[in-house]
Amino acid sequence: MTENTDIIYGKNAVLEALSSQNREINKILISKNIHTDIKINKIKELAIERGIVFQFVGRDKFQPYEEVNHQGIIAMVAPIKYMELEDFIEKCKIKGNYSSVVILDGVEDSHNLGAIIRTCVCAGVDGIIIPSRRNVQVNSVVEKVSAGAVNHIPIIKVNSPVNAVQRLKENDWWVIATDASAKDNYYDVKYNDMNFAIIMGAEHAGVSKSLLNASDFIVKIPMQNNFNSLNVSNALSAIIFETLRQRLIGNNAKK
Repeated sequence: MTENTDIIYGKNAVLEALSSQNREINKILISKNIHTDIKINKIKELAIERGIVFQFVGRDKFQPYEEVNHQGIIAMVAPIKYMELEDFIEKCKIKGNYSSVVILDGVEDSHNLGAIIRTCVCAGVDGIIIPSRRNVQVNSVVEKVSAGAVNHIPIIKVNSPVNAVQRLKENDWWVIATDASAKDNYYDVKYNDMNFAIIMGAEHAGVSKSLLNASDFIVKIPMQNNFNSLNVSNALSAIIFETLRQRLIGNNAKK
């Protein structure tokens, strides 16, 4: 199986795709050898409601997918629909209150992207921007790791992250890049009264110089014990939940 195969696998990912109704599902394969449980019953119920064919099949049908933890269930789907940047900007304007977006610069690992998407959905981020080149795209592994969260947030694919940053800034967004050598810590920025974009780079390369130059703030996560490397999805979690903390405090103060 290649990562570009248009499938969703795993109970949570398939269930979320059915529940969100944001994905076009062609067919669902369920192994005859797995025990029926609450999630499998819910998947069958939603498939019947939406008129989606599901089949109970033998182990031979799952042989091409043995390398992944499919949990005995696979859905054949149409490719994910990416949102246009201009549509995302307009959607955020209509929303009325401050918005947030995460920009990824060179994240190559599907597990990292899946974890980032899941974190962003949990923290209420409005969207994720990924480059069309030199960055992993949404695939079946990403969908599985995100536990279906990919169906609950706009993913915006752009040819040039630098141009995307400029368009955001032209529309009253502030841009915060991360860099291990930055002077300011991530919690020194006041996130609760502005639209903001957070740029995360890959572990081995970090954020590109062109994006650092285009940013309004450059921040770091302080490290101890002279060990200066966090997984990008873990690093994002620390920053994103600090932004959420500030916004919750700000909202409570207005009451």
